[in-house]
Amino acid sequence: MSSLNLDDFTDLIERPDGGVRRDAEARRERQIVPPGSLGRLDDLGEWLAAAQGSSPVRPVERPRVVLFAGDHGIAELGVSARPAGSAAELVREVLEGGRPVSVLARRLDVPVRVVDMALDCDPEAFPEDVVRHRVRRGSGRIDIEDALTVEEAEAAFRAGMAVADEEADSGTDLVVLGDVSVGGTTAAGVLVAALCGTDASVVTGRGGEAIDDLAWMRKCAAIRDALRRARPVLGEQLQLLATVGGADLAAMTGFLLQCAVRKLPVVLDGVVVAACALVAQRIAFRAPDWWLAAHKSGEPGQAKALDRMALEPLLDQGVKVGEGAGALLALSLVQAAAALAAELPEKPEKPEDEPAAESVEKPAEESAEKSAAESARESARESAGE
Repeated sequence: MSSLNLDDFTDLIERPDGGVRRDAEARRERQIVPPGSLGRLDDLGEWLAAAQGSSPVRPVERPRVVLFAGDHGIAELGVSARPAGSAAELVREVLEGGRPVSVLARRLDVPVRVVDMALDCDPEAFPEDVVRHRVRRGSGRIDIEDALTVEEAEAAFRAGMAVADEEADSGTDLVVLGDVSVGGTTAAGVLVAALCGTDASVVTGRGGEAIDDLAWMRKCAAIRDALRRARPVLGEQLQLLATVGGADLAAMTGFLLQCAVRKLPVVLDGVVVAACALVAQRIAFRAPDWWLAAHKSGEPGQAKALDRMALEPLLDQGVKVGEGAGALLALSLVQAAAALAAELPEKPEKPEDEPAAESVEKPAEESAEKSAAESARESARESAGE
């Protein structure tokens, strides 16, 4: 039995500051460029001001990419273009600077943190700061067995919370969240289908490295079989993550919720992150107010999850590679919105207009006219008396 009370998040998570958002909107009205002419950058700047509790908005100066990594047993069925258990190779390439997210992060001067939750390799293969939160080696094959025990799911969830606290305490002011996994999109598809009440075919995509039609059919069947195991535990989110999720997905769910508790905004990457966000929304309905959907990946499961959370992606570049690469592209937009909101000058105050001056003089003129009229009437009365 889990000792983690997920209901606490509903009380702990507040919405971004509505008063500050109204102040940011009023400030935007006063700036020299008409409101609405910057499109979604206006909304982004106001959202960020509310999340920071600051108007004018502060620049995003200490962003960080956080990637949760794990292998999924379902990959043994050939549902991925990569072989089962090979996520460690991807992590090594990220750390060595050879993956798309590494190149973009280097260009944008953003540090990348990888958190091993369930890679199928010896922990000695990576530095201590990568593996210290690891829960287990790989996750179970979710079509026939649980991905994790409930105790492991809780440990992963708490590890995600701890990582969120570490980032908030270190001064990170915005997180770009992604995953590094093999088989993760299949587990994500199960979660999205279960929580949205849809069939497997509706959420089954072809992954970052596109699979062929036969692999897609195997993936669809795997999601269908796992769905049968997911539906009986839909009301218990931790049990759901243990049954058909994985250690990396459980950790990301805990991470997203604790970031919302700590008022740390998060930019969401692809379908795996979106599935975890959907689980987190079920736990605390205000949590999505702290997240931005970075981009459309083309994965149907991601589109379904974002629609359910009413999150509109910022970009549509068809980036399917995962690893936070698509989300990192959106960081420049967030930083641009912050700069425009803070640095655009306000319109100069208008001098007192002429009509106002005339209105001050008008009573004196009227008084003179009245005096002349009264004199004329008095003269008329005197003439009549004579």
